[in-house]
Amino acid sequence: MPRKDSVPPTSPQSSGISRRAALKTTAGLAALAALPGCTSLTAARSDVIRRENAAPGTRDWMLTKTAIDPATKYRCPTIEGFCSRTSVRAGETIEFFVSTNPASSFTIEIYRMGFYGGAGGRLMRTLGPLAGSVQTDPAVGAKRVRDCRWKASASLKIPSDWVSGVYVGKLTAAREGWQSYVIFIVRDDRRTDFLFQCSDNTWQAYNRWPNQFSLYDNGEHQWWWGGDVQVSFNRPYGKYCQIFDAPLSTGSGEWFLWEFPFAYWMEEQGYDVTYISNLDTHHDAHGLRRAKGFLSIGHDEYWSIEMFRNVQSAIEAGVNVGFFSGNAVCGRIVLAPDAAGIPNRAFERVGVFGPPGGTREFQAMNSLKHERPYANELIGAHSTGPVTGGADWVCALPEHWIFAGTGMKKGDGIPGLVGWEWHGDPAPIPGLEVVATAPTQSAPGKPNDGHFTATAYPGPRGNFVFNAATCWWADGLSAPPGYVRPSVYTSPQGLDRRVQQITRNVLERMRR
Repeated sequence: MPRKDSVPPTSPQSSGISRRAALKTTAGLAALAALPGCTSLTAARSDVIRRENAAPGTRDWMLTKTAIDPATKYRCPTIEGFCSRTSVRAGETIEFFVSTNPASSFTIEIYRMGFYGGAGGRLMRTLGPLAGSVQTDPAVGAKRVRDCRWKASASLKIPSDWVSGVYVGKLTAAREGWQSYVIFIVRDDRRTDFLFQCSDNTWQAYNRWPNQFSLYDNGEHQWWWGGDVQVSFNRPYGKYCQIFDAPLSTGSGEWFLWEFPFAYWMEEQGYDVTYISNLDTHHDAHGLRRAKGFLSIGHDEYWSIEMFRNVQSAIEAGVNVGFFSGNAVCGRIVLAPDAAGIPNRAFERVGVFGPPGGTREFQAMNSLKHERPYANELIGAHSTGPVTGGADWVCALPEHWIFAGTGMKKGDGIPGLVGWEWHGDPAPIPGLEVVATAPTQSAPGKPNDGHFTATAYPGPRGNFVFNAATCWWADGLSAPPGYVRPSVYTSPQGLDRRVQQITRNVLERMRR
């Protein structure tokens, strides 16, 4: 059972977590492979994720008492926090910075997110009770950056048996019971079938904490798309600011909205998956080559040129890539150190991975460089035209291998699956095929002159790059506890056997 203990910043403790004994015999592994939906898994593949998900799960990771300060619209000052790292390896130490206003003792319950029999999470450790205090809001720095210089409330040395994954810390203030999250990724360096890249650059770009201080606000415009604005990872994630009201995600970026349904489904299926941050893609080019498939999920808008080149090199080395995402690789950023000189803790927008005039001109977008490489040269198609909107995901090439077992015919559509941002303008890449396409609309029956194109193209070593061309792909895979279905422009319809089969076809071909 998970231990409950107080861990001050100077005294990280090792794991005391027990786990269900792993199945070790060939017969046991064969029995696992025979489970429904998992017939393709064999004893020859890593069973790390299946063993992990056999451990007892819980829904206690879900927030039950949240409050947003109406004056700021985005923050939860009663209890809020952030982590010292976006990703951390076993054996490394992560610090938690928490503020409580009014001052209150608090606990941090740390959960790994996965399937866990449908519960969605597993309690790994409880820290506390810990002493809480009101930590000072940072001054507005150069380029409007808000860089919190808070005192660490706790630290933890990541135990050696913690499996790679997305971990949330559920913060609960003892005084009145208010709650929010902190979020981090535990990564590893093992060979794996799939690298699941979390889109945390984009989470941070849209983070308006404490009030209107995202990459999209220059002090005059609330949806600014120019430069000279910087954001820092040294601050809490405020409430999500787009599409819908999702207070139960406060403190967790956009993880629960677009990415968790994909991870939940992958772990239910027992796929061999490990997790990384956008920043890992930025600085660890070699690490991308340890996987058979690299996955971009959900809303993956902000990339550095280093990320682009590193994924490009991975494709050249034979890694398969799946962009199950929309608006991906659109804004070009430059990473910078924070006020203490720690690298890659802040970034600003400096360009667009697309041609001049290729998209709707958002506020000041034309002030940025639009230069090659363009996103479609990497992912097959990119943000174009009105950028936003929705459509049915309509089959254009039924004989393509991605449609095997779906029964889809040309013109068959998966209702509402394209949204709220999508890809079009396919690149002239040799062998590229448009597998799905349709006009987009701003509302049912109201075309907006857009045209989405989902694509696939061959890599140089028998590998391939698939682009689903929608932020909402994971909606067709699963609906984990707490999931809120989006609805804007069009509405996805939830679990769909065809979405699941297409995804399975792509993943299975990746790991051959």
